[in-house]
Order: sequence, then structure tokens, then C-alpha cells
Amino acid sequence: MEPDLRIFRGLQELTSPGIFGPCVLTIGNFDGLHAGHRQILQRVVERAAREECVAAVLTFDPHPTKVVAPDRAPRLLSTMEQRCALMGGLGIERILLLPFDWNITRLTPEEFVFQILVEKLQARAVLVGEGFRFGAKAAGNTVLLAELGLRYGFTTEIVPAIAFRGKVVSSSDIRRAIASGEVARAARLLKRPYFLEGEIVSGHGIGSKQTVPTLNLKTSAEVLPANGVYITRTRDLGSGGRWPSITNIGIRPTFDGDALTIETFLLGALERSTPSQIRLEFLHRIRDERKFDNPEALKAQIMRDVKTAQKYFRRTASNDSRLGSKPI
Repeated sequence: MEPDLRIFRGLQELTSPGIFGPCVLTIGNFDGLHAGHRQILQRVVERAAREECVAAVLTFDPHPTKVVAPDRAPRLLSTMEQRCALMGGLGIERILLLPFDWNITRLTPEEFVFQILVEKLQARAVLVGEGFRFGAKAAGNTVLLAELGLRYGFTTEIVPAIAFRGKVVSSSDIRRAIASGEVARAARLLKRPYFLEGEIVSGHGIGSKQTVPTLNLKTSAEVLPANGVYITRTRDLGSGGRWPSITNIGIRPTFDGDALTIETFLLGALERSTPSQIRLEFLHRIRDERKFDNPEALKAQIMRDVKTAQKYFRRTASNDSRLGSKPI
């Protein structure tokens, strides 16, 4: 987490006036923290600096749909811990993780605004997206929020949505892109690569003997890229070491596998011991997973995949150098 970020896990932790605000505040779920979310958060940080307030976020845990309509609850792109870390990296200083329960759903729009935004959080400005709804039965909208702001002393700013190729960026669209293997498109919508995190576990030992040695990831992520082979970047969450890599998500059909595995082959040597926890950033899809006649044929294909990945990294490094930027 960023050193200036403070996280409060409920209203009971707001034990004294001024512990959270006065603040410039935004409200939402921010799953995945995509380009549209980033635009709102960056605007919050800008206004907070100008108005000498704290840049703050009110978000909900669990996701409201898991309470009011659990059968329709979306698979989440990010954990709350990941979301908070990304927010802190953008300059957010305070986050309230408001437990979402039936008591919250019963608050009228005015009760929600007065009891939480005004009394508890001391909001001086509230920034939300165009489709923002709040209060019991989602009865509140941006027009009502602005009216209540005039009544209770905060300004309201509606931040327009961001579109990509004529379509508004949304978490649901990103989920579909990842699930279909379109990780490069997802990265453009997220303004960063989609990543999985987890611990390294022992595999079957077949790869290191018959093809290539791999790191086997165990993750609790709810959204996985479609089965296939990807160009990835691997980060050791302990040491911070990074490697270009290729990753296979699938069932290892050449070895008659039946359980899903996430196996990564590093394109650079390990300088230390094998990582215990890693982050896999998905950059580009190479091909579908398929069954080969024998391990030798699979190994030959892996070496071709390695060459494809090496060309990709040379090209992107060249582009980044020419543009004077770093990869997202």
C-alpha cells in the first residue's frame, strides 16, 4: 500500500472528527479500476490538491449485488486489497470500505447523503459517473445528488464516461474480453495489463523432465483468461524481480490432463530461489491450447512460442524507447 493511504473498514473506525475529511470524495465499486474509474480518481486527486482537502473514496464490501441479487453477482476482476493498492498508487489518501448489508440498503438517498457523506466523511465535493445511483431501491441519481449537495454544503461534479472504439468502457466488457482471451484489448481498457496473483505450487514434474520447467500458479482470482498460451510478464511479489515469460492456461491435453493449470515458463534465469508468490501480467495471446502427438512436439512448439514472445518484447521495448514511455 502507498505510505499516505489510510483504509477504514467501517463507520465505527471513524472515531473522531477530521479523521477522514474534509475530503473530495468519489463513490463506487471500482472493480478492476479501469480507464473510466481512473479518470474519476485522477480528477478527485486534482480537486483535492486544489481545494486543500483529502482525496477520498467510498466503496463497498462485499459488492452490493452479492447482497441484493447474489445469483446475478459478477465475477470480480480484482480483490479489495488489489483495488486499494491501485487507488493508493493514483494518489488516493483515504478509503472507506463500507460493509454492504441490508441496513445500508434501507437508507433513503437523503439519509445516505447526510448520515454518511456529510456527517461521517465531511465531503466538500462529490465526484461520480453519469450513471451513479444511490439510496434505497437506487432511488437517488445525479440530479438528486446535486440538489442534496446544495442543501448540505458540498459541490457535485459528474465525470463523463470514457469510450473505446465507440463503446463505453465497463467492467462487464473487460470481463468478457478476458474470458475470451482478448487480454491485449483488456489492457487497453484497464490502462494496465490484467494480472493474476497467487502462490507457486508443485506441479506433476512432467514439464521439467520432458518439455520445459515451469512455475505453477495457484490463484483465487474469479476471472481467468480463456485457455491458451499467452505472452506474460512475471513478478516475484517477494523480491520484486521481473521476467518476460510465456504462460499456458489449460488442462495439459498432451499429458491427458483433466484439471485446469496455470503454468509459466520464464524467459530469463532465476537469480535467486524459486518465488513463493507471483503476479502474472497478461500482455498478448499467442495461440489456443492443443494436444500434441508427443512431448517432443510440444517442446518444439514451446520453443516457437518463446521466439514469438522474444520478438514481442523486442518490439515493445523499441516502441517504448522511441516514445519515451514505459509499458503499462
